[in-house]
Parts: sequence; C-alpha cells; structure tokens
Amino acid sequence: MTESMNATDLMRSAYENRYTWDKNFPGYTAEVTYKTDGQTFTGHVRVNPDMKAEVFDVEDEEAKKAIHGQLWEIAIHRVRRSFEETHGKNTFSLGETDDTGAIEILMGGKAEGDRYKLRDNEVVMVHRHIHGIVVTIHTFSSHDTGEGYLSHRYDSVYHDPETGEQKGGKSVFEDEYKKVGDYSILTRRHIETTTDGNMSEQEFVFSNISLLSADEPALAGSQAQ
Repeated sequence: MTESMNATDLMRSAYENRYTWDKNFPGYTAEVTYKTDGQTFTGHVRVNPDMKAEVFDVEDEEAKKAIHGQLWEIAIHRVRRSFEETHGKNTFSLGETDDTGAIEILMGGKAEGDRYKLRDNEVVMVHRHIHGIVVTIHTFSSHDTGEGYLSHRYDSVYHDPETGEQKGGKSVFEDEYKKVGDYSILTRRHIETTTDGNMSEQEFVFSNISLLSADEPALAGSQAQ
C-alpha cells in the first residue's frame, strides 16, 4: 500500500488479497470431531461445489447445528465475488492511522457506519452492522497461502447498534488450514468464549479431507443437515 492509493484502491487491494476458492472448487468430504464442555461428537461432513454444507452421522441436534454453522461460516468466506459485486454500492474514505500502522477505512453508501482497518494489504479489523446487530472482529495473525491470506487468530464481539451494549460473550478463534489438492481447507478451529467472566471452549477438527469428484453422490444411508 502506498500513499498515492486512495481509500477505494486500498480497500480493493486488501479485498482481492483474501484467499477464496475459485469457480472450479469441487467440494469436499471430511470426518469431524466436535468437542464442547467435556463432550465429544463425531461424524462426517460434506461441502458441495455450490458451498452448501451437509452434516451426517451426528445424532445430537445441538452438536449437528454447531458443526453445520461452522461449515457455513467457512464456506461463505471462501466464496469468490468481485469487488464490484460486494462493494459496488459503497463508498470509502480514509480515517485515522493507529500506532500499529493500520489505516482506518470509513464506509458510506449502503454500508454507512461500517468501518475497517487495513495493514500490510490485509483487513485487520471489521466493524459491520449485520441483521440489526454490530459485529467487531480484530485479526491478530494470518497465514499467507501464496494465493491470498487466511486469518489465523482473531476475536469477535457483538453489540447493540443503538445502545452499544455488548450482546453475548467475546470469542477468540484460532484456525489451522491444510492444502488439499489445489485448495486450502480448514482442519481445526478452536474457540474460547468468555461471558460474564466464565469461559467455554469449542473445538472442531476436520480430518481425512477428500475433494469430491464430478457427480459424486452424497454419503449413502446418512442423515444430512
């Protein structure tokens, strides 16, 4: 990033530097182990080429929902959309530069009130209004895949947009990825959530990851989410 680049240029460059899956992404299957509050659940998962996720062989509905939610989060952030598709109705202006060198980008247009921070051509802070709530995410470290960056350690917290009151706990994430074929795929996500001084942990481990072949059928005899 150079001083000659304006806010839109900076945002576009960081946006296009994110790691995403290309149009040839075939989908994949994996085994999953989910640990939470002393309980362990195992099963199988499938992410399809259209990014829709399925969970198999997990009888506990809450565990199944939690696993499906993480798969959805993983896939939605890997969808490749052009900058214009995502931000065509937004405007950008430069804010302050903090003591870490992160440059604040203030949003206008459709995303009025949102803001980001960029450093080293990566988004290191997101403050967005989503479905009537504000989510703030700070990224502490990232992994360079050679085809874009992936966040490694980051936190998230939700607030009421009117009162500023915190909603729920603050979560700290740590993600690990593995190259499978041509694609970087999440193998582990550890989440620590602190609510009113109490900390809970969740861990999702994805193993035996295999890319799908063309027209591969769903897992036979399993119940999908």
